[in-house]
Amino acid sequence: MYPQKTLHALCLSFLFLSPPIMASDETATEEETYAEETLNAADVARELANPNTSLASLVFKNQYITFTGDLPDAGAQTSALTIFQPILPFPLESGSQVIFRPAIPVIWDAPAGNSFNSESGIGDISFDLVYALKSDNGFITALGVASTLPTATNGKLGNNKFSLGPDILFGRVTKEYVLGLNPSHQWSLLGSGDKNTSSSRVQLFAALLLGEGWNVGSQPIITYDWKQSEWEIPLNLIVSKTVMIGGRPWKLGTELNYYVDQNDDFGPRWMFGINITPVITNGLATLFQ
Repeated sequence: MYPQKTLHALCLSFLFLSPPIMASDETATEEETYAEETLNAADVARELANPNTSLASLVFKNQYITFTGDLPDAGAQTSALTIFQPILPFPLESGSQVIFRPAIPVIWDAPAGNSFNSESGIGDISFDLVYALKSDNGFITALGVASTLPTATNGKLGNNKFSLGPDILFGRVTKEYVLGLNPSHQWSLLGSGDKNTSSSRVQLFAALLLGEGWNVGSQPIITYDWKQSEWEIPLNLIVSKTVMIGGRPWKLGTELNYYVDQNDDFGPRWMFGINITPVITNGLATLFQ
């Protein structure tokens, strides 16, 4: 019950303290309201597809994962988790931004150890903190750090290590598409865990902006473990639509991964996800001004 109560409290604290982003005009006709909401949804969908977005939001990634591997019963294992990721941009007077993206994994059920005992709890919290340069020509750039904190409530759900490393991003945003990549690397520095880590990660992102809030794209996260000399490579597909509910934009989507390479002994095979992203007001937006 601990993870569920924690996530519920976080949701309430952000949503109830954040007023709707847009309010519909009560005197508008149904046709005018529909046209306004469609336009707003399209604009918000394009902004949310931009990694250097100026919109604050809460991302809830609900994932169901199946596994494969050489260990006995590896192919019979499954896992369910929710990744809670606030995206908080802080505008600067120069027009650039500081963006903070923590990711809190709430693990409902996961196989752990060679005997695949079921475990649940909060995993290691990761985050990136980047300086996103102002862009007037559609090309986007960001530079900062990525880190992982040893916050797991169960030692089997984390590495018990503090990790840190560089994080960069560059891409292109237009009215029709978004393209780019986000490479990062982390080394373990401190902690009580026995396993030192050195891991590289590249997230590719591509989205077609189809209008009326619809996006179709791919955001595979490719990782390489330098200690174990192992890749994890997924093929990824995301379909999403941004809608207006009660004057607030919500991005709703589904996501599918098929892993073409993973740990030989035990690793993910399929991932099916449902993503829910309400746009919020960042009450700390003036922190860096």
